[in-house]
Amino acid sequence: MLTLKNIKFIAQENGEKVILNDISFHFEAGKNYVITGANGCGKSTLAKIIMGILPANTGQIYLGNKEITGLNTTERARMGVGFAFQQPVRFKGLTARDLLEQASGGKITTAQACEYLSIVGLCAREYLDRELDNTLSGGELKRIEIASVLARGCPLNIFDEPEAGIDIWSFNNLVDIFKKSINKNCTNIIISHQEKLFASADEIILIADGKIAMHGTPAEVLPNIQGFGNCNKLRRKNG
Repeated sequence: MLTLKNIKFIAQENGEKVILNDISFHFEAGKNYVITGANGCGKSTLAKIIMGILPANTGQIYLGNKEITGLNTTERARMGVGFAFQQPVRFKGLTARDLLEQASGGKITTAQACEYLSIVGLCAREYLDRELDNTLSGGELKRIEIASVLARGCPLNIFDEPEAGIDIWSFNNLVDIFKKSINKNCTNIIISHQEKLFASADEIILIADGKIAMHGTPAEVLPNIQGFGNCNKLRRKNG
């Protein structure tokens, strides 16, 4: 599905700093992956590199058998890569229906819109004609964005900290949302440091010091994490 080879990223602000160093991994189709690690360890940076928002300094990215390293964000989106931002953009004049129709590629019925919004716990009648502006809370906007990503039906979806800014109801339902959205032709990559979301994962990838410190099932990874809030206090495991 998705293959990363020797990805390296160096931040240039306030002098050079290596954020990601020689990241290589193969994501299989039909699985939920959670990429985790302490703040500043590079997990969101990696998500943006996969989407083409940030360019890697070195390395290659393959979607299936096609190399997409040199493609821009729009080209990757057209190939079937979906992305939900940590902080969704607000659009005055654009409604939830507009966003869902753009995502799905055409006009949709109210029943179809209701299906997408109900997955994330919203009532279509209340939200379809709402503008994506400051009248929506961060949690409402986040749920609408997740619904739009699911409406695209992409083979690869990336969710950058989907729990950020949402209410307790939404957070408790994120696990079910990701489990229900997966199928044999779809792969979800979820960037998160919230342990509750690990329950949705087939595999957890732990990043520390810019590298993959360990990966495996939740049962394999979680017992080996020490000092979870600090990248430098992680018991490393080869694999």
